[in-house]
Amino acid sequence: MSEIVFRNARMVLADSVEGGDLVVAGEMIREVADPGTGSGGIDLEGDWLLPGLVELHTDHLEGHFAPRPGVRWNPAVAVQAHDAQVATSGITTVLDALRVGADEDARVQVQEMRGLADAIEESQDKGRLRAEHFVHLRCEVSASDVMDGFALFENDPRLKLVSLMDHTPGQRQFASFDAYKIYYQGKTGMDDEAFQSFVDRRMAEGGRWSAQHRKLISDLCRERGIRLASHDDATEAHVAEAIEFGVHVAEFPTTVAAARASKEAGMQVLMGAPNIVRGGSHSGNVAAAELAAENLLDVLSSDYVPFSLIQAVFAISEIVEGVDLPQAVAMVSANPAKAVGLDDRGVIAPGKRADFVQVRFDDGVPVVRSVWRQGRRVA
Repeated sequence: MSEIVFRNARMVLADSVEGGDLVVAGEMIREVADPGTGSGGIDLEGDWLLPGLVELHTDHLEGHFAPRPGVRWNPAVAVQAHDAQVATSGITTVLDALRVGADEDARVQVQEMRGLADAIEESQDKGRLRAEHFVHLRCEVSASDVMDGFALFENDPRLKLVSLMDHTPGQRQFASFDAYKIYYQGKTGMDDEAFQSFVDRRMAEGGRWSAQHRKLISDLCRERGIRLASHDDATEAHVAEAIEFGVHVAEFPTTVAAARASKEAGMQVLMGAPNIVRGGSHSGNVAAAELAAENLLDVLSSDYVPFSLIQAVFAISEIVEGVDLPQAVAMVSANPAKAVGLDDRGVIAPGKRADFVQVRFDDGVPVVRSVWRQGRRVA
């Protein structure tokens, strides 16, 4: 088994930052050592060494597959382009978010989503990808056809997480109709009459389908051992429902009350890294930094900007009192890994996978200099 020593690193460990060397044997970390272990090896020049980032929710793949209205790219090539951006952002494990449940603003249809999942599987099997990819299935429970879409994925071995989404206007992410109008009219170009018709239709569909689909999907996930996420919970009643369905991850709670109830119930609370980087929610909901200050934030996700994950690590430890760098790093590594049962990674420690990122922080900007997955340099 080949052995490599990484020298002169500032290693971010589970509870501390330590200067020293990292010894890797094959695909695993063998030792976190004092400086000057042995001879030779790779000099990291005093840079930060972080565990490989673990991403639970990125919508970024769709943009590579459907870069313009009516344009479709080769799925395997789209996956590779997405993978390259993910890996060079320091992400070594990623759950690609694929959506099922029809919606007027959906750019990619369910059969195309299944095709992307197949391309992920084939590309991973053929060793084309830098990061390790899994699937996060986003289920729009208010849609009449969501169960048909779910059936295409429920036995996929790469399916690690299923989120229960409900974008019916007037609740959760869009409790404010004004915010809903700005978002959807801006996105679709609908005039006021068309928008009102759209709202009426969405509300009728939500009333008819949401409750029964939420239960059906949660029952199937429980039977198959698939982790569940709630999405955009706003009230304690939403959280009580999530508890009933056995939810593990509270994605993007929109209020402090919902985040606190989720945390008290033992869920991992996930917020967007762009929320940290931008200083607030683009939908006008609770700021991630506010939750972090209240000790109500466990996981950060890059959501729609892959590089925001590494940016948020350094930003949150500076802007939120009481959150140090090891705690910030855990939000993008150990905590998300644990949330989906990937206990072999997410921390720099003996016996864990040799997934790590060399980062230099230059004039307030993190520069990813190299990325290693399972002992092999991938970026």
